[in-house]
Amino acid sequence: MLAQAALAGIPVYHTKQLRESLTGRVQIEHLSENSFGSLLPALGYRGVKRTIDIVASIVLLPILMLPLIVVALLVRASSPGPILFRQRRMGYRGIPFDMIKFRTMVEQAATTGDDAARHSAITRDADDRITDIGRFLRRSRIDELPQIINILRGEMSWIGPRPEAVTLSTWYESELPFYAYRHIVRPGITGWAQVNQGHVAGLDDVHVKLHYDFYYIKFFSSWLDLLIALRTVGIMVTGFGAK
Repeated sequence: MLAQAALAGIPVYHTKQLRESLTGRVQIEHLSENSFGSLLPALGYRGVKRTIDIVASIVLLPILMLPLIVVALLVRASSPGPILFRQRRMGYRGIPFDMIKFRTMVEQAATTGDDAARHSAITRDADDRITDIGRFLRRSRIDELPQIINILRGEMSWIGPRPEAVTLSTWYESELPFYAYRHIVRPGITGWAQVNQGHVAGLDDVHVKLHYDFYYIKFFSSWLDLLIALRTVGIMVTGFGAK
């Protein structure tokens, strides 16, 4: 029946393909060892993407310099503390790096212990640590722009799975199968999960986020990056998914 349908010009799809195309997610509950061959990101595009990242950063940095200085002054005036916030994040191939962003919260005391560090790393709904200017910066995603420096260093890309704090990443890896595989591509300022789901931290939500990350890895391409970039512009306007 399927052969006759194909001969008649009727498209025949596996239910797995159809589910992925409709949801934008790759189910990971029943992945086998052979699945990782099909999930290997396109190696040819990886080099092109890195070139695009560098060129875009060099072009945009002079244009954004004045607005970034204005934002820096507003952050300085908002509350005591440094202008930039540095946090250890899990990066490309599982190598930790220091991610840079504008500080959007009041300065916090150093935490000790895994539970305290994990709790501090999670941004909650209506988090009272966020400053007034910080709330605007987070909704518009302007707080992420200093990560251009991370891109130029080769630690990040404009588009890719969002890097998590090392304490959270370690926790997720211990609880969610295949979580570490998301590090096979460079993390990004924005990504497929961000434009579809927004900011999440709970295990159940991160499990869904991982489905989006695996979809991005499986269909790693210029057309998907372009789609994410266009949808990110809308998100910067609407503030979708921010906390």
